Amino acid sequence: MLNSKRAQFTLPPQVSYLNCAYMSPLLKSVEKVGVKALRKKRNPVSISQQDFFTDTELLRKEYARLIHATNLKQIVIIPSVSYGMANVVRNMDIKKGQHIIVATEQFPSNYYPWKSLCDEAGAEIKAIAPPEDFDERGKRWNQRILEAIDSNTKAVAIGNVHWADGTRFDLEAIRKRTQDVGALLIVDGTQSVGALPFDVQKIKPDALVCAGYKWLLGPYSIGLAYYGEYFNNGKPIEENWITRLNSEDFAGLVNYKNAYHEGALRYEVGERSNFILVPMLLKAIQQLNNWGPERIQEYCREIGKNTIEKLMDMGFLIEKEEWRGSHLFGIRLPASTDLEKIKQSLFKHNVYLSFRGNAIRVAPNVYNTEKDFQKLFKALTKFY
Repeated sequence: MLNSKRAQFTLPPQVSYLNCAYMSPLLKSVEKVGVKALRKKRNPVSISQQDFFTDTELLRKEYARLIHATNLKQIVIIPSVSYGMANVVRNMDIKKGQHIIVATEQFPSNYYPWKSLCDEAGAEIKAIAPPEDFDERGKRWNQRILEAIDSNTKAVAIGNVHWADGTRFDLEAIRKRTQDVGALLIVDGTQSVGALPFDVQKIKPDALVCAGYKWLLGPYSIGLAYYGEYFNNGKPIEENWITRLNSEDFAGLVNYKNAYHEGALRYEVGERSNFILVPMLLKAIQQLNNWGPERIQEYCREIGKNTIEKLMDMGFLIEKEEWRGSHLFGIRLPASTDLEKIKQSLFKHNVYLSFRGNAIRVAPNVYNTEKDFQKLFKALTKFY
């Protein structure tokens, strides 16, 4: 099992940062790469034409390794989840009477694009809610999603885990059901890829869109998308020079090309060669591949299990392990708890996390230790 990697980050020693689902801290190595890349722009002579392509290809290769993709040309660089989803929406033909399935209260960037698409077409969004009671909540929520998929389903757009409380969705089962009815599976991997194993060969999503600044441990304003073959001949939301065939030939750029590069590369953002953000994200994903998402998940499970068991014994509601992520989970408080006092207690103990919906969202990573969870337990149980 992994040991603590806190020394590889620059976090104040008194802070228990259990909030990677909000934003990850930067690895020292990623920060170093970013500073070096920033300084490189001092002298443009140091940036060659080949530099427009070298690191982006390396980034594709490392990300393919992380998600077990075999075709690098299906992986593209994007600035945000909303950008990645916009490419999907532009290439979906939905009709009145059809619907798109989402999970209730999922992240807005994986809701607004579908809402706009359905409103324009007279189609419907079906937001599938969890059971009101907590008994077998994750299992029954998954069952509700599967039961909602029918011949009128155009797509299921969902995360691997719910961003608010870490409820895990059975993507393999959902993929099988969508294939049965000819629907697409669109996955927002922002709150899972990097800390939870993801295999595109097993899940076979039509699209996997992921921001880079959370569990990929990268900087803000860059992400990655995997588009399946369904989108290979589609229309991108923007037209730029670098996605066109033979764009490596700078002298020949005056000879306009209608043809794009192979695969899904047509969907890449303009200025995708970002000479600062790309090498930073590349370094971060190289480190993730070195640690391995399986081991990261195991590490988070081990440092949190004792605290989780004790909280559940005291009446705090936490999803069963098989239906949540160990890297991201929600804690719901016993009845009559004063939430404001809890927030003050967490602040006093230097425990940083998020409140999403009616859940306290806990999101550990490899820079956390069991001591962070002990502080969390003390802060939450001070009034009991």
